Amino acid sequence: MNFTNFPRRRYLDGATPLEPMPRLSKALGGKVDLWIKRDDLLPGAAGGNKTRKLEFLIGEAVEQGANSLITCGAVQSNHCRLTLAWACKEGIDCHLILEERVPGSYDPKAGGNNFLFQLMGAASIRVVPGGSDMLAEMQKTAEELKQKGKRPYIIPGGGSNATGALGYALFAEEFMGQINEGSLKVDSLVVPSGSAGTHSGVVAGLFGNNAGIPVIGMNVSRKKDAQETLVHNLALKLSEKLSIAAVPRELVVCHDEYLGDGYSRPTQSMKEAVLLFARQEGILLDPVYSGKAAAGLLDFVRKGAFAEGSTVVFLHTGGDTALFVYQDYLV
Repeated sequence: MNFTNFPRRRYLDGATPLEPMPRLSKALGGKVDLWIKRDDLLPGAAGGNKTRKLEFLIGEAVEQGANSLITCGAVQSNHCRLTLAWACKEGIDCHLILEERVPGSYDPKAGGNNFLFQLMGAASIRVVPGGSDMLAEMQKTAEELKQKGKRPYIIPGGGSNATGALGYALFAEEFMGQINEGSLKVDSLVVPSGSAGTHSGVVAGLFGNNAGIPVIGMNVSRKKDAQETLVHNLALKLSEKLSIAAVPRELVVCHDEYLGDGYSRPTQSMKEAVLLFARQEGILLDPVYSGKAAAGLLDFVRKGAFAEGSTVVFLHTGGDTALFVYQDYLV
């Protein structure tokens, strides 16, 4: 796959670590060899997976001459944090539209990412009710900026369109390079599945590399059928963008058993996963994405969904700033 055809800002500084988790593996019975891909350690304020997407999204924005970025997310959005961080680095205004998916959950004085939005100086922050048409809300802000003579560029929630998903198709090549160099035979890759850019990019990238590694998506915001459709549709758009064969539908697999009452709402299994990773491996998971995905990973190991002797890699997408908002629940 040729990624040089697309505008790109270079925010990454080499590959993120691929590490074994021997203590966690042992704590779960030692029948499965667990590893972790540390995209929580990507560059950008407090790290996280969105940096891979933003390389291409902001690259496109800069090529188009944009001097304002507009994006959206939940009230503690990691994507908004990283978009704002890289906008600061580029010297571009950044405007945030926050969706209050849980009524009454937005507090401008809250910690976590809300604090960081203020610290990094978002050009504007507007909060809208849950269920709002977020594209329409961003377009509204774009029109207001155009009237002021600005050149805005809209980045979708999670950076999840075909341009953003390029970052995780490229991730697949990085990942394959690591496991080939280390002679590590990987039987499954477990990923959080939310706005779909990460999941679809990984699936398309591994498919384009003829990797043959099953990708298991753990849902954080939707039911199984809706999420699989969302991921596959984006994977098809990405396939076309990369000029590779269309990703087969059967390669997109999602599980919604660990979603609980919905996006960002804590679950007991998420709490257990966050505590186990922290106390066995010293790895911090966020409660919204990686915590729920890790809950699925733990359950799969315990119920024997992975064959004995399997090597399973967990993709850590970052977001641990949210821990400080959930601390009363977790400890």
